[in-house]
Amino acid sequence: MAEEQIVVLILGSTEKHSATAARRCPRTESGRMQSATSFSRFVRPVQAAVRLFSTSAPKTAGDEKIVAAVLFERLPVVIPKIDPVVYAFQEFSFRWRQQYRREYPEAFLKKAEARGKGDYQIDFTPAPRITEADKSNDKRSLERALDRRLYLLIYGTAYGSNGEPVWHFPEKVYESEQTLRKCAESALKLVIGDLSHTYFVGNAPMGHMVMQPSEKENDSALKRFFFKSQVIATNKFNIGKCEDYVWVTKDELLEYFPEQAQYLNKMIIS
Repeated sequence: MAEEQIVVLILGSTEKHSATAARRCPRTESGRMQSATSFSRFVRPVQAAVRLFSTSAPKTAGDEKIVAAVLFERLPVVIPKIDPVVYAFQEFSFRWRQQYRREYPEAFLKKAEARGKGDYQIDFTPAPRITEADKSNDKRSLERALDRRLYLLIYGTAYGSNGEPVWHFPEKVYESEQTLRKCAESALKLVIGDLSHTYFVGNAPMGHMVMQPSEKENDSALKRFFFKSQVIATNKFNIGKCEDYVWVTKDELLEYFPEQAQYLNKMIIS
């Protein structure tokens, strides 16, 4: 009996709600249009959300290309020169400490100097900091600017250059590689042939640049992602797949890219 009363109450409330809804939205042509408009307002955000979380998007002629570029660097071989201001401060600090140093007996100092003398003392002549490559300004050699970082630039056709040879970093258009770093490794391997003397720093790019095509170009826009790689245990590479190449310092590199100099100056530390 109680269950029948509950069912009657539910049915009664449902009929009452339906009658109220019918009075508010009469079954007219305008009412159908209003309902359709309200429904479309609800569906459009849902469709937009589906497109937002979709794993694939329809490709068009204006899609952006993704390019992986490699900033291939040789680390300093010798200790960089000390700045004159830093050198003056260190000399002043040394003289200041000498005034208040602990003095030892002279006999004790002579024994310390005489211990092992002539047994393992090695005489050597330090290598010159200025090499023959520095004197001849041979930018194709790694035996130059030993106290600076050197970066590899190649001369040839690049994506977005309309088939004209330009100076650029080793790069490759992303196609079907597993990751973007794999694409960068392929780009460097095409240039130097072997990656056994290279080390890629991390899996993420160190920076990216968006390049918009000019009005005369038919190519689509591109996003160029830069990956850092370093030279390991060698001073010579058999570089190919290009017309020319150079190893340049940061200051020299910025002269090759005057339009992107401000961005590259921030991305490259030294």
